[in-house]
Amino acid sequence: MHGSERHEYGAAPRVVVGVSGSLGSLAALHRGVAEARERGAELLPVLAWEPPGGELGYRRSPCPPLLAAVREKAEQRLHAALDAAFGGADPGVPLRPVVIRGETGPALVDVADRPDDLLVLGRSRGPLRRRLRRPVPAYCARRAGCPVLTVPVPALLAELHELEALHRRARWRLPVRPLSELLPVKG
Repeated sequence: MHGSERHEYGAAPRVVVGVSGSLGSLAALHRGVAEARERGAELLPVLAWEPPGGELGYRRSPCPPLLAAVREKAEQRLHAALDAAFGGADPGVPLRPVVIRGETGPALVDVADRPDDLLVLGRSRGPLRRRLRRPVPAYCARRAGCPVLTVPVPALLAELHELEALHRRARWRLPVRPLSELLPVKG
């Protein structure tokens, strides 16, 4: 084997899904199950986590009990996301949940290290979150050595974000767009 090729030849195909617990990542989980079923592949739902303050902050002030608690919380979030996505039912494909320490994009690329893997991601949340953190789908698309599938935000979720934005503007007494712009005309 060479460098980053860490898999065994003849190993079962894998579908790696980035999970955060958001509705977008739950949609990605459902698409990942469909892809795994179609390919006869194993499903790897992956949740990446970092210590509070990031790796640099942790190196400055290490606290093993805090690190263990954060890892346990990440495991709970992954299992809660799986329960939310599948309602406690068997998804019908081999499933191997993975909790990995690291920044989300690099961690997902590290797990999806086989050329025949498929990396499935949901869209990032809103524009503010995209400005605060590197967009994971864009990072993975540039760096992954396997195909990357980005699942669009479900229409209902997009409408929910619009409603939340409207509610925030109203709560802060900011001007809102005219009603004719908010409601699409059905014809």
